[in-house]
Amino acid sequence: MSVKGVTDLPSPYPVKEAIDRLEILLESKGIKIFARIDQQAEAAQVGLEMRPTELLIFGDPKTGTPLMNAHPSVALDLPLKALAWEAADGQVWLSYNSPEYLAERHQLEKIPFKPVDALIKEALR
Repeated sequence: MSVKGVTDLPSPYPVKEAIDRLEILLESKGIKIFARIDQQAEAAQVGLEMRPTELLIFGDPKTGTPLMNAHPSVALDLPLKALAWEAADGQVWLSYNSPEYLAERHQLEKIPFKPVDALIKEALR
């Protein structure tokens, strides 16, 4: 799945475990988890089928608030999100907005999300 600005990493773990690992790692670094949405379960509640898909919404208000004050449009993309999803062939992917894309999109002078990029990659090891 090649979408401009989206990083797709193959996961060696099932969807639930990939999101579990990321959630635990983020929390261990003091990053707040705002929500976790099991989109497959939500689809099932309305009688629809969906492959395993979970969205994790997270961030650090101490870091994000000053950034949103300086660049209000960045609030469209904060808090950050990571999506674990299973493709039709069974491969699980972890997808998120690339730090470079977010910096370009909101005309940020620096790329402030690089540490999170590294944490997401670490969660899949």
